[in-house]
Amino acid sequence: MTSQHVVPPGERTAEAAVPWLATTSGADHREIVLLSDPRVGRIPVAESGEPLVELDETFGAARAPVRAGLARRLRSAQEDLLAEGLRLEVVEGHRHPAEQQRIIDRYSGEVLAEHPGVGLRELEVLTSRFVSPIAVAPHVAGAAVDLTLADADGPLDMGTAIDATPEMSGGRCYFGAPDIEPEARALRGILARALGVAGLVNYPTEWWHWSYGDRYWALVTGARSALYGPVVS
Repeated sequence: MTSQHVVPPGERTAEAAVPWLATTSGADHREIVLLSDPRVGRIPVAESGEPLVELDETFGAARAPVRAGLARRLRSAQEDLLAEGLRLEVVEGHRHPAEQQRIIDRYSGEVLAEHPGVGLRELEVLTSRFVSPIAVAPHVAGAAVDLTLADADGPLDMGTAIDATPEMSGGRCYFGAPDIEPEARALRGILARALGVAGLVNYPTEWWHWSYGDRYWALVTGARSALYGPVVS
């Protein structure tokens, strides 16, 4: 999979959240910043103390718990999408650290099977394409959602299933993957515009993963600190 774009610090627009919206030709190959990058871990956390709140049924049956500030932004994006006959279907929000560790263990085992003999640091980097180290994990902070677009008939085809690994999807899980159908690319663009304008940022290796207030969000937007640290509930 060819590297896509790092999201530079800047305003929280759709373009800042997913800058390849304007350059889908693949001509620009700036490096992706992964969650294992030391720059993410160096971001301080100024914990806001915002509670976890449960998203209502308009976001789907999961009723995912997220931080209150993230919930407000998701509702704003939802209002914009409803005007187009679309809505957000959220499948996961806050994740307990123990569950995060289970996902890390499972996927790192799959990576080792694909790359026998890989070193520990490289294993962490490869694993972080799909699941974050616990210390900086947006889901553990209640700052991230995994979601898709839906219409009156249900979830739409976004190019891969949610949670398709890079190996499983041939890299099509990357937001800017060049070899997805035009319809799926257009839908990813609609998703990015709605969520980017609402202040969320995308994790470029997972088109479905969007966050607000976590360390990755702070690095992407140039914020001095993250708003949300880990929540154990």
